Amino acid sequence: MTKESFSIHGENLLNKIKELIAEGNIRKITITDKSGKELMSFPLTVGVAGVLVAPVLAAIGTIAALMGECTITVERDEEENKS
Repeated sequence: MTKESFSIHGENLLNKIKELIAEGNIRKITITDKSGKELMSFPLTVGVAGVLVAPVLAAIGTIAALMGECTITVERDEEENKS
């Protein structure tokens, strides 16, 4: 598993989360404020239905409206190349 972090302004938060979910190899997303306090963390599984993601996106939209700068930490599944 690999971790990747992005610093982003609240207004772009929701779009970045949607972009990451569309990539499909995300295991977990954590959102922290600029002081490092965890605001939200949610797991993603393979084949997550849009209906299940909608409430999470609504909550992220609320956080984005209230935040300035934040950090998104993404845990990705490593793709193993087996020959």
